[in-house]
Amino acid sequence: MPVHTLTLPNFRLQSGWTLPEATLVYATYGELNRDRSNAILYPTSYAAQHPDVDWLVGPGKILDSSRYFVVIPNMFGNGLSSSPSNLPEPFGGPRSPVFTHVDNVAAQFRLVTEELGIERLALAYGWSMGGQQTLHWGALHPERVERIAALCTSARTSVHNLVFLEGLRAALTCDPAWNGERFTARPERGLRAFARVYAGWALSQAFYRKRAYEEYGYGSLEDFLIRDWEASFLRRDAANLLSMIETWKRSDVSDNALFGGDLDRALGAIRAKTLIMPGTHDLYFTPDDARADAERIPRAEFRPIPSIWGHRAGNPSKNPADQDFIKAAIAELLSR
Repeated sequence: MPVHTLTLPNFRLQSGWTLPEATLVYATYGELNRDRSNAILYPTSYAAQHPDVDWLVGPGKILDSSRYFVVIPNMFGNGLSSSPSNLPEPFGGPRSPVFTHVDNVAAQFRLVTEELGIERLALAYGWSMGGQQTLHWGALHPERVERIAALCTSARTSVHNLVFLEGLRAALTCDPAWNGERFTARPERGLRAFARVYAGWALSQAFYRKRAYEEYGYGSLEDFLIRDWEASFLRRDAANLLSMIETWKRSDVSDNALFGGDLDRALGAIRAKTLIMPGTHDLYFTPDDARADAERIPRAEFRPIPSIWGHRAGNPSKNPADQDFIKAAIAELLSR
């Protein structure tokens, strides 16, 4: 799995700021065919880097690298591509810029068309914030995307989702290391609190009621919260987590110069064959919101994932049943 870095000089952000040098780190899997028609773009999700989400890429897997050339670009703010943790002065600390999905897709467009020479994506596939990016691709570059699979995501971050995100931000910035502008030390207490708040939202009431975590080697609820959730976020940079929250809060496929806030027009511009796949028990990217998005996309199919795994139904690295459901749906989409 080769990992590359694309350097983007004088990269202008949607906010109006210009980074003298933005970097987009990406991984590739499989081989691009002769006519460059077998490319799949798979943007990363919140707090994830490409090694965290590439479990579904490989021969015979959901994204079959024996047939397709899969590209995973790391989202701005995730610690590999340009992020608060790696930006040089004067952009450190409170001067870190706000990244949007318009910025992410602009960088990915340069990668796909200029660096890789791909005219049209066979599929844009994404879960959660990655799914938000795929819908941005479909709206902003409809002629460049043949198919979209958007799992557990939304075209516009809902008000209820914003409340969830504000809770995460509050938990993290309640740490004594937060001085109102930046972290002066590693906020371990804040990261642990952040993880526990997240655990209550990302998995459903049914998941906890059935103690499903015990089926996967966790001896108790506390064991699960510590070894799964706290361990996941303690390895992340807190400033990067805040940066990606800001990106998530601002996600709106219509919030750009092309659509001027008109969500119906933005979703109506998507030409790709599109699968909208919410989790039936997702608490913050709800099936109702996903259905409303699907109804506005001309060639969309609404296909919920029947799972008690909540938001994690869309990234079921530990759940074979949900893997099989998604694999069958993607195989069908790619066969059309």
